[in-house]
Amino acid sequence: MDSLTQIVLGAAVGQAVAGRQIGNRAMLYGAIAGTIPDLDVIASNFTDTVSALEIHRGFTHSILFSVLFAPVFGWLFSLFEKQASWKKLSWLFFWGFVTHPLLDAHTTWGTQLFWPLDLRLAYKNIFVIDPLYTLPFLIFLIMAMRQKRSSPKRRKYNKIGLIISSSYLALTLVLKGITYFKFQDALKNQDIDYVDMQTKPSAFNSVLWTANVKTNDAYLIGHYSFFDSKPISFKSYPKNHELINEIKDKPKMQRMIKISENWFTISKENEKLYFNDLRFGLMSLSPNAKTFVFSYEISEKNDTIFFKERDKKPEDGKKLVKELWGRLKGN
Repeated sequence: MDSLTQIVLGAAVGQAVAGRQIGNRAMLYGAIAGTIPDLDVIASNFTDTVSALEIHRGFTHSILFSVLFAPVFGWLFSLFEKQASWKKLSWLFFWGFVTHPLLDAHTTWGTQLFWPLDLRLAYKNIFVIDPLYTLPFLIFLIMAMRQKRSSPKRRKYNKIGLIISSSYLALTLVLKGITYFKFQDALKNQDIDYVDMQTKPSAFNSVLWTANVKTNDAYLIGHYSFFDSKPISFKSYPKNHELINEIKDKPKMQRMIKISENWFTISKENEKLYFNDLRFGLMSLSPNAKTFVFSYEISEKNDTIFFKERDKKPEDGKKLVKELWGRLKGN
């Protein structure tokens, strides 16, 4: 999830663990704990694109990291925090660390919660930024923050925030199940044979959902809003995997294919090849959309493959938000 959401979750967890002892400082320490796992993005400044993608949501998002480093940070903060014990602070950091990847596992990217096992959990039931999850949570956290440390209202508001956010997360799982069957029925009604299907919410909401459908020679992408009144339509995107036949077996290409979980297309523009990760959708909802959110230019030098992420334009993001708002209101 986005940084603000993880800060809010960490702060709420900090309050739940040590709010009675240290008040708002528990929220501060929890917010810090909720932020630390995402510091793995720093790796992008020191390594290549593929390695950075592999590192993100890896070790720092694992249970092992939480177990190993919670006592360390608990000890560091106990050096100047005298109103809470090392044990209490270690417990605070453990829950601040571990709830971060537990929440991230519900997004499209997934999380290596059981690192070093090569397994990413990705339930794909909530977008990385969802105001309906974050804002109510934030409001009740602020209300709790304004209460005295010993006030029952402080714990009550914090608890309500945790309940509302968790309930919304559970609701998105239900919505995912409903939309999955909607897409499944649409494919059946249109006599479309397919190999596999993945569904996920579109950006910033849980009303408009997207399906990636794998067929033998192409991927189909369709959208469904709970306000739709017309049948679901699908647009086809050829796999074009044959375009990388000569370099497909090279180590970095194999690693990139693994990262995408084999949900990718290859496109060719101005004699350049692009690797498109389908899991995160398109940069537009228009019928002629071709550019994916995560698209990487492929190049080769000295028998080594390199990937460079395609630059995104701010105006493309604004256009996508406008299109999303129009599309989620129904087709």
